[in-house]
Amino acid sequence: MAKRRPSGDGMVRKRDDGRWEGRIVVGHKNNGEPIYRYVLAKTQAELIQKLHDKIEMYRDADLSDDCNMTLGEWLDRWLYEYAILTIRESTLYGYEMIVKNQIKPYLGECPLSALTTNEIQKFYNTIKKRGRVHSDRTHGTELADSMVRKTHLLLHEALDMAVKQRLLVSNPTNGTTIPKNNYKDKQILNDEQLDKFMETIKADEKWYDFFYTEITTGLRKGEICGLRWEDFDESIGKLKIKRSVGRLKNGVLPIGETKTETGTREILLPPSTIELLTKRKEKAVGDWIFPNFCKPEEPMNPRSAYTHLKVLLKKAELPLIRFHDLRHTFATHAIAGGVDAKTLSGILGHTNASFTLDTYTHVTTDMQKNAAKVVGNFMDEIIGGVDNG
Repeated sequence: MAKRRPSGDGMVRKRDDGRWEGRIVVGHKNNGEPIYRYVLAKTQAELIQKLHDKIEMYRDADLSDDCNMTLGEWLDRWLYEYAILTIRESTLYGYEMIVKNQIKPYLGECPLSALTTNEIQKFYNTIKKRGRVHSDRTHGTELADSMVRKTHLLLHEALDMAVKQRLLVSNPTNGTTIPKNNYKDKQILNDEQLDKFMETIKADEKWYDFFYTEITTGLRKGEICGLRWEDFDESIGKLKIKRSVGRLKNGVLPIGETKTETGTREILLPPSTIELLTKRKEKAVGDWIFPNFCKPEEPMNPRSAYTHLKVLLKKAELPLIRFHDLRHTFATHAIAGGVDAKTLSGILGHTNASFTLDTYTHVTTDMQKNAAKVVGNFMDEIIGGVDNG
């Protein structure tokens, strides 16, 4: 039997293995019994210092009865009790995959109470090196920086809720270091390639309207597939974007809200697109502007649009860009053509104009260079005029 060292409250003792053990109260169970945190040290002096540190850490804390659950248990609870109420189905699916493939294999059995900033940082470093589920020739098992960032954002959000639910005193993801955004250069169709693409879609009667609308609006893939005729007002040429079609799951296409709050928006269409949709509406057989060809009562499957884009690009002998790169193509040509960032931000449904500017820095830089040339030529003319005088 281990002997307790007299300490007034009986909270400090020397164990049979020679180490010193202490405890502090950090909360209370549902029945009112205290919840303890135990501290071990080699010497009594070291233990006293550690206890002081713990007391400071848990100052004003009153953790709940569930604070001893594992991280895996908490993430399951957080996903289906909290996150599911505020995020889109496609985002929830992504979160499920991150929890399953990245977090649970490494930290799933770790008690919430044992999570520290140092442990979370080690976890990030580990999954960066070997977090990829399926190794490939190019990256091996190394996880992309963007996935490490997404994992961090998920953990940060989930553990913030754990703090609010009195399961943690503070969020251990605070103070960690994660990779910076390392976006690849945007792929777009240049003027010549865009002309070639437009010529190619003209020969495709079934898909022409769809891709013409996409290239003149820059809608997200799910947004253009989610358009209904009630969203189109031909009298003023306005289009409302207020829903998005997700990826096929269990034979069903989920239809939900747009990617962000600012994603729900109204845009004015160019005259050519107004005319195209007006003519299309006259022959419409359902509620969807771009319905499934085989089941017109359903919207277009975004995957079908992506697949056919590849067919068109191959036919036109163009780079096999992603569907989202059509959006980049629209935005790049718009801003290069003089559309200001704030207006473009509203059309694209970005959170703010600064994000639009950051995203298309390469375009705005070229515009600044052109502006500098114009100003330079203008000043040369003035100076030349003064000298001649």
